[in-house]
Amino acid sequence: MKTALSLIALALFSTISLAADDWLTWRGPNGNGIAAAGQSVPAEWSEDKNVIWKVKVPGRGHSSPIVVGDLILLTTADETAQTQSVLAFDRASGALKWSTIVNSGGLPKKIHKKNTHASPSVACNGKQLFATFYNNGGIQLAALSLEGKLLWQKQINSYSSKYPYGYAPSPAVYKDTVIVSVEFEASGALAAFKGDSGESVWSTPRTGASSYSSPIIANLDGRDQLFMSGAEMVVSYDPASGQELWKAPGPATYTCATLVWDENLIFASGGYPQVATMAINRKTGKVVWQNKDKSYEQSMLAVDGYLYALTDKGFGICWNAQTGEEMWKQRLGGPVSASPILAGGLIFASNERGKTFVFKPNPKNFELVATNTLGDESFATPTICDNRIYLRHANKSSARQEWLYCIGKGS
Repeated sequence: MKTALSLIALALFSTISLAADDWLTWRGPNGNGIAAAGQSVPAEWSEDKNVIWKVKVPGRGHSSPIVVGDLILLTTADETAQTQSVLAFDRASGALKWSTIVNSGGLPKKIHKKNTHASPSVACNGKQLFATFYNNGGIQLAALSLEGKLLWQKQINSYSSKYPYGYAPSPAVYKDTVIVSVEFEASGALAAFKGDSGESVWSTPRTGASSYSSPIIANLDGRDQLFMSGAEMVVSYDPASGQELWKAPGPATYTCATLVWDENLIFASGGYPQVATMAINRKTGKVVWQNKDKSYEQSMLAVDGYLYALTDKGFGICWNAQTGEEMWKQRLGGPVSASPILAGGLIFASNERGKTFVFKPNPKNFELVATNTLGDESFATPTICDNRIYLRHANKSSARQEWLYCIGKGS
């Protein structure tokens, strides 16, 4: 009996076996848009070059893929059927392994034309999957097993911004909790819940303005910190308690991008109605530098002492991260909503028209390596792990169809 139980336990564990470079949450293994070291991925691809597999994605969504063991996970919504779902594709073949409808009905009547009813990315703690949806006038958090079983779901907060733009923040995972931002004017909050049960752990008010930025967690200055941007502030919280650690001026009232950092500074950009990119000293809370460039929806990259960004209109920019000096500025082509990713010594950045620009993180001058096109629409950020690039693109020339691509060398 003991041997049989051990085999069952081993089988159960194998279903959730994770690789070191799995992409478990929005912004990747380190929360900063930088893939694990040692990636070897192609810089060039097309419909008939370096595509390992591609598969149709039903419905519509802007969530970026996450990678958990042998699964690629996305959210999607079907406006005609009024459903919101989580999808799991096989990592090796792209075959759809399971599809779980989380909601039937209750989709908001109005959202921004660039938003969807499935924009937040899934998050995983290695045992459960977490997905957030705007449904029935509030933000809902759902937990699923890796086999697609709905474990629990709850309405965590009402959501009624004065701007009917919809919802965007992805959940963050911290130890045995999942953290969700529901930030809007009247009664917004940042809140944590137990992953296994959905029980509330803490809730911190976030009111005064709507924000679409995702919470992000990093261990900096000797402690774990949860960072948020929005309401003209950059705030650090203790992710275990929700207690505010420090607060500094932020770039705009309304923001969408996720914060990034280096050894000394934290960087934020936005938004509306103000326009700014800024660097903040984490120890003093003082603004070190700021300018009038804007990465509203897309997050930035901090690499080797320099800050790289794509603006909404499709300009690539490199700044000296410590001084704010502009090193170069290059028109690539926009508009841009997806965030750039660093992998294998290259930056991969997609625009809304299905093009992915590949360039070197070179502060001396702009070095374009390749421009690749799949379909004619892309809002999701590339995901890069295990020497593969996962892209969510769409063709909208006739009947709109989304696709999930797996890109790799030699295919």
